Amino acid sequence: MNTNDHHTLTERLGLDGLRLTRRGRVVIGLFAVFLASPALGFGASAVASQPTHGIEVTVHTVAPGQTLWQLASSIAEPGEDLRDVVWEIRQVNDLPSSQIHVGQTILLPID
Repeated sequence: MNTNDHHTLTERLGLDGLRLTRRGRVVIGLFAVFLASPALGFGASAVASQPTHGIEVTVHTVAPGQTLWQLASSIAEPGEDLRDVVWEIRQVNDLPSSQIHVGQTILLPID
């Protein structure tokens, strides 16, 4: 890149007169190393685990008065513990509690 190209680029980007101090260059360099570190393998680790299996789901919009327990009872198999079904719904939707809200879209597992 020649000098004219450099000026044109900085003008287009609105960076006329921008100059980095030595400290600024060091900070930018360290930031670039930080961003590249996962790609280079620094601090990266892999743990083998059991492969997750896909589950079939249906999308449901919560209606007024519906609770997670009611939804669980509507999809539970006969004799299945509702606590397990509620737990599964919470896991699928990454819900922090059993509380749901009107209009909320959740995924219900289909067995």
